[in-house]
Amino acid sequence: MSILDNLQNLDRRIIFLFIGLAVIVPLIFNLTFPEHPTPIVTAIFDFVESLPEGSVVLMPFDYDPSTAPELDPMATALMRHCLTRNLKVCTMALWPEGQGMANNIFTNVVEPEFPEKVYGIDYVNLGYKAGAQGLINTILLNMRSMYTADTRGTPVDDLPLMKKVITLRDFDLIMNFSAGKPGSKEWIQFAGDPGDIPIASGSTAVQAPLLYPYYPSQMVGMMGGLKGAAEYEAALIEAYPQFKEQTSIATQLMAPQAVAHFVIIIFVIIGNIIYFTERKKKRL
Repeated sequence: MSILDNLQNLDRRIIFLFIGLAVIVPLIFNLTFPEHPTPIVTAIFDFVESLPEGSVVLMPFDYDPSTAPELDPMATALMRHCLTRNLKVCTMALWPEGQGMANNIFTNVVEPEFPEKVYGIDYVNLGYKAGAQGLINTILLNMRSMYTADTRGTPVDDLPLMKKVITLRDFDLIMNFSAGKPGSKEWIQFAGDPGDIPIASGSTAVQAPLLYPYYPSQMVGMMGGLKGAAEYEAALIEAYPQFKEQTSIATQLMAPQAVAHFVIIIFVIIGNIIYFTERKKKRL
């Protein structure tokens, strides 16, 4: 049998083995590739850099554990950036699981890396509320009508961070981390546009194409999928070299993804070569 015949009858388990190795080997050897932030990601970074100290950023965590590998690195990088610049961070969620996702970032990133930051003064978690775009419409006019206490049961009026936040318009930026609906699209349509509030998005790769039309007129910028998160990590490390010592999850995971995609492309090329060769044989 010829080489092409052997490839045509290749056991699919061998293909799966190559894909598995493409993912495992870069992880074992801690392989990374340099990332260069694209304009749509740089726009978010530059906007956060431009905010004066004490500005308040709202981070709605609208995702669940199934999409955490894509969105947690974005939230981590953005949280580090905001707290390093002495910005105030308020989190909330339109998804039930989002409340826990925000708490994970506080527990795993904020508390160990920023022990000087005080809950209630520098950051706060308002938690989950049902209502989707209806909730956004309501808090655009009055936050207190829906949020009377945070996730710890502390009255909102007793939280120093929230004393100057009455409506959504009091936030200097809304950075939404979104895995679907409700998510970034709803924040743009029901908060950003009517309230003239700067909106940025961190979205899953599959959702990103649906949000590109909103940039740059209705959206400051966007991190799309793991690639967008890795680009933001690169921008953060370039501006703040101290974060080189911290774990850059997205950058580490981009290498297995890139190698796996390369292997897939090779198999696609081989498959096309076999197809056109066989078609040519049949014509002869």
